[in-house]
Amino acid sequence: MATFAIMKWLHNILKGASFATALFIFQACYGVYQPLYDEYGEAPMTFSLVSQKTGEPLENIKILGSAAKAGDMQDLGTTGADGRCSVILPYLRNVQGPYIRFQDPEGIYFVKDTTLADLRNREIVIKLESARE
Repeated sequence: MATFAIMKWLHNILKGASFATALFIFQACYGVYQPLYDEYGEAPMTFSLVSQKTGEPLENIKILGSAAKAGDMQDLGTTGADGRCSVILPYLRNVQGPYIRFQDPEGIYFVKDTTLADLRNREIVIKLESARE
């Protein structure tokens, strides 16, 4: 009877050690989760939009954002003459999102939709394909 209790106790210790090892390996491979939003519930990002064909910066491209693919898009900003735009993505309740759309009001470039991961403090260059070629 005492042997059975010792074996059960040893089994539980090994089971716990195996689980802890699996968690350690997962964290070593994938790192610690870094949230998209800062402590104020915002994610500041800067985009550069360029032509896919020429690499020239694109001016007056609207940047829209939504929490869901089919959701109402919020106007987040417009690119300047240098093709850059800084936006602050508000807190959007979506594990996968936010969904971002780049739209040329003149229709020269195709609309581009994307989902962004945590890209704060990184250079984000988006290439748009011309609709008139």
